[in-house]
Amino acid sequence: MHIHAKSTIDIRMPEEVLETLPSQRWGVVTTIQHEHKLSDILSQLRSALPAGQVLGCNAVAAQEVKDKVDGWLFVGSGVFHPIQVALKTGQKVWLWNPSTREFGILDEDLVEKFRAQKQGELSRFLHAKRVGIIVSTKIGQKNLVRALELSRKKDKEYYVFAVDELDMRRFEDFNFIDFWVNTACPRISDERSGMVNIDDLIDAGILKLEKEPMAYEVPIWKSSMGLKR
Repeated sequence: MHIHAKSTIDIRMPEEVLETLPSQRWGVVTTIQHEHKLSDILSQLRSALPAGQVLGCNAVAAQEVKDKVDGWLFVGSGVFHPIQVALKTGQKVWLWNPSTREFGILDEDLVEKFRAQKQGELSRFLHAKRVGIIVSTKIGQKNLVRALELSRKKDKEYYVFAVDELDMRRFEDFNFIDFWVNTACPRISDERSGMVNIDDLIDAGILKLEKEPMAYEVPIWKSSMGLKR
């Protein structure tokens, strides 16, 4: 059972924080527990564009309006969500944590670390001979049609592994696999050696999809599924 818990915290920024913000076109994103109060931030940044809710795996809301803003203000805690915004938009992200009242900018070195890690894994994929393709059977995670399309390629030996609960320790039993392609939540591969997301292969032009877009399942990180509207 999932219960939508709305935060009662005042998310408005104090005057001393507002004075440090650069003058630019702001896009504002947040997590689900603060979304109902986003208008409080917008009243402080009158020219800001509300993009709405983002997930750690889904920055669709930010991607849709990135050409209309110069940078982002993330309202929430941690860097798990804003890193995805930075990676998908290529823009700087400022962080306002209404719980701790802390303000700062997302470390660009951290973002670059994620980018470099992806590039390294893409290179390892190209040199691999036997590739395991991980498929989740969960709703919003399943990406089976893309996985099967990749498995039919003739450039490598491909093996499809379908799971409900993903425990990477179980995959250690298949030591003949040189490299893994993840078709489930893209954050699974964060800082994990020997794995790349199937979307990274597509974005890099390594994998070209043959079907029409509507022929594929639309996982949660590529749609509005799971996002409050």
